[in-house]
Amino acid sequence: MSAKTAHPATDAAGQHWVRIEQRAAETAQETGYLCAETETLLQGMARTGRKGIPVGCLGGGCGVCKVKVSAGSVRRVGPMSRAHVSVEEEAQGICLACRVAPLANVEVEVLGRLKKALGKAPGFSWSAGVAKLGASDCATANVKET
Repeated sequence: MSAKTAHPATDAAGQHWVRIEQRAAETAQETGYLCAETETLLQGMARTGRKGIPVGCLGGGCGVCKVKVSAGSVRRVGPMSRAHVSVEEEAQGICLACRVAPLANVEVEVLGRLKKALGKAPGFSWSAGVAKLGASDCATANVKET
């Protein structure tokens, strides 16, 4: 595993640094981006053009974006699919990146994997497909705090 990279402090606009660690058989890669409290971890990654967390349905139904929050805290912004994340796993900081938003700087380990290649639907646009969430759309449940 590579050494942890330094990250910027939380800024005044309610954005937090998200560090993604992805483990492969013999190597580890990490990347990061700023994510607003009003967007999910997956929306923030897509907005910044970063890669690292697999992207599937964007609505919690496929489980492809499953991550473990190893540091920091997040809040749920929608129901967590029990088909992909059990209550026990959620208590251990495992969640779907499309269903949580940061409350502080966050470190996540990617657990989800694409089982088959997904094609881009004709006419699909990331900017149209990744909408901003308003505060009224969000439940306030911590997945994990450290």
